[in-house]
Amino acid sequence: MNIDHVTDGRRAARALLLTVVVLGAAACAARASRGHDTAPVGDEFHVDLATAGAGSPHYRIPALAVSARGTVLAAYDARPTLADLPSNIAVIVRRSRDHGRTWGDPVVVRRDTAPLGYGDPSFVVDHETGRIFLFYAASVRQGIFGSHTGNDERDPDIHQADLSWSDDDGVTWQHRRITAAIKRSEWVSLFASSGAGIQLRRGPYAGRLVQPYAVRIGSTFYAASALSDDHGATWRMGGLVGPGADENKVAELADGRLMLNSRAKPYRKVAWSSDGGASWTGWRDEPQLIDPANNGALIRWDERARGARRHWLLFSNTEHSSQRRNVTVKLSCDDGATWPVRVVVDTGPSAYSTIARLPNGRLGVLYERGPYTTIRFASLPMPRGCPAR
Repeated sequence: MNIDHVTDGRRAARALLLTVVVLGAAACAARASRGHDTAPVGDEFHVDLATAGAGSPHYRIPALAVSARGTVLAAYDARPTLADLPSNIAVIVRRSRDHGRTWGDPVVVRRDTAPLGYGDPSFVVDHETGRIFLFYAASVRQGIFGSHTGNDERDPDIHQADLSWSDDDGVTWQHRRITAAIKRSEWVSLFASSGAGIQLRRGPYAGRLVQPYAVRIGSTFYAASALSDDHGATWRMGGLVGPGADENKVAELADGRLMLNSRAKPYRKVAWSSDGGASWTGWRDEPQLIDPANNGALIRWDERARGARRHWLLFSNTEHSSQRRNVTVKLSCDDGATWPVRVVVDTGPSAYSTIARLPNGRLGVLYERGPYTTIRFASLPMPRGCPAR
């Protein structure tokens, strides 16, 4: 069954009706909450973008990016239950044109009739063309653990790799499937690591688009990144990292190398690439970054910076060795060798987090709060503690 080419008119009509109903309910919930969902905290403020029970029974899995036009984009799952795929999950996007102060109504990027589902979104922005990519997994009958080997894009028992793209700043979206391009036939399953990928800005691989994935081979997980050197027209998978990897993020360092940072317990794991993600070395624990095996984020603070600022990295996760709580942002002044500065965003129960530099120079943090009751956006001043020169 090819879930991108549905020809049954009745099924298509039901899908359209369901999309309208869900979008309408989510939009009503957003409008109803717009008067009281922004709360200032000193020089900080937060906005609750989605709350369980308002428009959808549950929301999970945040993704965050800034478009080439300066629009802040947030994506997340709208879920009938807290279960992962396979489930009738939809992918939602909201947009902000004022650095996260106010947000437009929800846009349904992908939704279909049960049992089809789409989940775990991740943005990649092509700053040369302005195109916005949104990666996610797709399922009919199986998720990452029930999927089997092979890469047949019509097989309902294979966990599929889909992406959508927008050329109008995230307002409308088109879709395609890339399972056959990036999944080797001997792999059991793979899924995009939610949050955000990157575009390389310097060196021989400048312009390359990089989207991190978690890959299951047998019963073991690895990390790898889908790569494109033609602005997303074609995709291929880079080298594996592991074993013992999971959802991961990649940042470009000042010297053009890439650093990969993966969720793991009780510490994050890291590796480095000198060939734009085609291969990786140095896979090891990072004892400076305590982690309960939870998805986090890693970004280069200023991709255009010179001098000392070009070495600044920011990292977010739930800083706890065993529990999903205490969302914390850390700052490195030396390309991740040390992490001397930390800012606690939320001390309570929380889970996945993702971060982005906002057009006004502040730090945006999008995370699961509750646990799993709210998708919250927080705007913070840039953490201080690194020499500027």
